[in-house]
Amino acid sequence: MCGQVIAPMSEDNHLIERKTASQEILKGHFLHAFRDTVQLPDGKLTSREYVVHPGAVMVIPMLDDGSLVMERQFRYPVGQVMIEFPAGKLDPGEDVLTCAKRELLEETGYSARQWARAGLLHPVISYSTEFIEVWFARGLQLHTRKLDEGEFLEVFTATTADLLNWCREGKVTDSKTLIGALWLQNVLSGSWELSWSP
Repeated sequence: MCGQVIAPMSEDNHLIERKTASQEILKGHFLHAFRDTVQLPDGKLTSREYVVHPGAVMVIPMLDDGSLVMERQFRYPVGQVMIEFPAGKLDPGEDVLTCAKRELLEETGYSARQWARAGLLHPVISYSTEFIEVWFARGLQLHTRKLDEGEFLEVFTATTADLLNWCREGKVTDSKTLIGALWLQNVLSGSWELSWSP
């Protein structure tokens, strides 16, 4: 609400749910799901089901001419080929920037001379612990792709105008890529600054 003052986190006890019990309901190769019993702020008990996720990175790779390196990939749960920025999940104990560099090279064949961390997003806060760190990459150099076994994707380039039009037209519906487009638009306009490093 306009003008509403947001209370500090330390004053959020009237909103916080507290776990009283936890049950593992699925442990697969990728997904790890739980059903917890939680106490609501009013004292009543209810259950929450959620997926534990190791976290991921997304890279916004920018070529020297200003175009973007993007991907098309079939996503089985939604049954569609999606337009996305390169992304991938963290390996256990892996540094986030190391993951970003690895995923960019594996999926697109590009390495980058400069990197800048943009921010963090939580794509599905209602049922997953997943977080995605957003990174920009520039000074790209093309090498050889090293896709994971069973991974099939198409790499292509697009202009920022193309991407923004696809977002507006509903051709891009992937949440992380939509957030990436928001970051890109604000960085290019000078509204949001990045700190670049090798």
